[in-house]
Amino acid sequence: MATRILVIEDNPESLELMTYLLRAYGYATLSAADGEEGLKTVKNQVPDLVLCDLQMPAMDGYELARTFRQDPRLAQLPLVAVTASAMKVDREKVMAAGFSGYIIKPIDVKEFVGEVEAFLAPERRSSKKRANGASA
Repeated sequence: MATRILVIEDNPESLELMTYLLRAYGYATLSAADGEEGLKTVKNQVPDLVLCDLQMPAMDGYELARTFRQDPRLAQLPLVAVTASAMKVDREKVMAAGFSGYIIKPIDVKEFVGEVEAFLAPERRSSKKRANGASA
């Protein structure tokens, strides 16, 4: 079974780009346009990893992270913030909220999948080759 990654992103272009890149490496993707939809999705189909924007309507990434960490089924699920907030204080806030780590926006299309895979166990990573010859 392919590794499943949920992408929670309210910007349609960003959502499309991230899911396209992940699918190109063989990952099964789920998507949600906001935190509330993401929470419903993850409760119905627990993925292997969640990528989450921080600034979203209805339920932002911080509230989503708090909700995840309070749910015993989701507490250990890798949750990665995808954000343009890159200052040291932002990183500390992200980690204190319960995220496993973060990826800076705008994403680098050549590095994105590798950055995501850093949060997956080796056996859950893609075996497809990257353009530079390294395996994913």
